[in-house]
This record gives sequence, structure tokens and C-alpha cells, in this order.
Amino acid sequence: MPISKKIVSFIERTSWIRKMFEEGALRKEKYGAENVFDFSLGNPNLEPPPRFNEIIKELISDSRPGLHGYMPNAGFPETRQAVAEYLSSHNRTKFKAEDIIMTVGAGGGLNTVLKTILNPGEEIIIPKPYFVEYDFYLDNFQGVSRPVPTKPDFSLDFSEIEKAVSEKTKAILIDSPNNPTGRVYSEEELRGLAGLLNQYSKKLGHVIYLISDEPYRKIVYDGISVPSVFDLYNETFSVTSFSKDLSLPGERIGYVAAHPDILDRQIVMAGLVLCNRILGYVNAPALMQRAVSHLLEDSVDISVYQRRRDLLCDGLASFGYEFSKPQGAFYLFPKTPVDDDVAFVAELQKENILTVPGSGFGGPGHFRISYCVSDEVIEKSMPGFERTIKKY
Repeated sequence: MPISKKIVSFIERTSWIRKMFEEGALRKEKYGAENVFDFSLGNPNLEPPPRFNEIIKELISDSRPGLHGYMPNAGFPETRQAVAEYLSSHNRTKFKAEDIIMTVGAGGGLNTVLKTILNPGEEIIIPKPYFVEYDFYLDNFQGVSRPVPTKPDFSLDFSEIEKAVSEKTKAILIDSPNNPTGRVYSEEELRGLAGLLNQYSKKLGHVIYLISDEPYRKIVYDGISVPSVFDLYNETFSVTSFSKDLSLPGERIGYVAAHPDILDRQIVMAGLVLCNRILGYVNAPALMQRAVSHLLEDSVDISVYQRRRDLLCDGLASFGYEFSKPQGAFYLFPKTPVDDDVAFVAELQKENILTVPGSGFGGPGHFRISYCVSDEVIEKSMPGFERTIKKY
């Protein structure tokens, strides 16, 4: 075999979204793009806020020397300071520039954190369903994924988390708002989680970190807000990107923030800075660092995603689909009317509706619909969703 057997197995595990994407391309060519309803990818279809273009024009017209040279590995000091001030204004915790590392998106940020904290064989607890690439990020550093079930409404199940805690537990990784469920963990849940982590950190004699993956933090609905993990637990890393709230996924820009009172802060931050470099990213993109420092309070129009959520939920509910209404992000995770979610997704394909089996996220018996698509795609897909569930 020309490549690693492990990578071959990873390709097979991650193939669902890619398969659906490729299937969509084939079907669009065969039936016409207007007759194919592709809900497979979480690729934002809103344009960035108008102010983004204004700022980019200003930045590229700046002819001062040295603007494209090397920078500190943690990122431009002025950008880190801007992020620190933004976080300080949205949390009771107060941040400094030294608590921030600019990264190549949230994926780069998560890899930087995991490389910094993990020893081979140590475990990360992950509530499921979850973004499947977490497993592969962990494997990069010989870490072990310990997925745990959540409750039927996808809220945290502390009894399951406690069962998973062991001497090897290094952190718990949460994603709120969640991909693929749209669940936002409440302050009560996070407070309970913080208490559990404090309890077991003392019992085991070593810190258990909380890693909060937050790229959808601003995409929430119905007046819901995402509670601050920093205000509840000191041993916390927050990782985010500007891919979703500013619709900049291709620009690969994000950051890691560590709690200012994290234990052994100096060596932790030194580790993050070094790992950000030696993973091969070296630095987050310079132009984007300068741009996002002016856009920390901005976002796309979230009401558009809320309208699409409601359009989709109202239609599917009227046909008999069962689901927990998303509180954030742009994903719906309905139950399948049969146990075999792969078979049900295949039936939807016959209607040129492309979704992803829940099994790919550790949530069998469900399927994921990504509604960052046009209203027209949602509206025109409704008859196909209705015909498919009527078969069951």
C-alpha cells in the first residue's frame, strides 16, 4: 500500500461529507444545479460584512515598509491586544495580549492546544455527537478520544462524563454551539461541568483542562447567549475562528485564548507559542490578523440563518420529522425514522437531497442538515423530504 494504513482508515471514516459533496457535483451536472439540494457542507453562503472589504482595501493600500515580514510567533502584538480587550469586555475575567495566540483557524488552534498539553496515551473526553476531525487531531499527538453520550436533547450527561474520567484524562473538549446538533450548553450545565472538573482535578492530583471550541459563538437564536467558560473555570482554553461569524472560512484565521489564571501560565503560554510554530503554521496570516482586529464586534446578519432554521424546522416538523430545535450554529440533527441512518440518507439522495448520516458524528439514528444555503434550496427541497418520510 503506497500510503499509511492508518491514513487509509481515516479516509474511510471521514468520507461521508466528502462523498456527499462529490455526489452533489455529479448530480448537479446530471440534473441541473437548481434541482439538487445540497445540505452536506457547513460552508457559509453569506458574504462577509461590508466593512470587511473596506478594511481590506485600506490595509492593502498601506505601503509602509516591513508589513509583510516575519512577526512574533504568537501574532501581532496589536492584534492580540485587540482580542484581549474584546474578551475583557465580554467576560468578567480580564485578559492581556500575552493570553492570546493568533492561529490558522480553529483547527490550527485546537492542534496547537493539543500538542501543548498531551502526553502519549492521555485521553480527551468529548460529548457526542461531535465534529469527527477531533479524533484525528488527537491522533496527531498520540492522544486518545473518549467519546461520551449526551442526553436525548444533547445536553451534557454528567454521569457519563464521570464514568469516562480516569488517571489518563487530560481534558474535556466541548463545542458550543455544537456541530452537528446546534445545542448551546447552558450556564447551569457549564457550572456543573466546572465543579466536576475541579473535583476530579483534586482527586487525581493533576489538572483536567476544559477546551471550548467556539467558532459558532455569535450564531445563536431566540435571545440565547453562550455562557463564558472563563468565568466558571480557570483551567480553560477557548479556541475560535472567524470562519462562520464573518464568513471567512477560506482565510484561515482564528485564535486561542488561555485563562489568565491558568496554572503554570508562563510555561503553558510558552508551549502554545512554540507549538503554533513547529506544527508548520508558523504564524496566522498577516493580512487577516490586521483585518480581524478591526472586526471583533462584527458579524454577518444572524437573522438570515435564524429565518432559514425556522423555514426548515417548520417544514420538517409538519411532515413528522423529530428533532431538537437548534439554538445556534447552522445545523439541524433530526432523528431518522429507521435505525439505519445511512439507508435513510440514501433514500433522500433519490430526491436529490444531500445530507450526512449521523453515524459520521458519533450520533447514529440521526442525520445532519447544514442550512447555510439559500431560502430557495430549502423551499424546493420540502416535497422531497415529505415524500421520503412518507415511505416509512
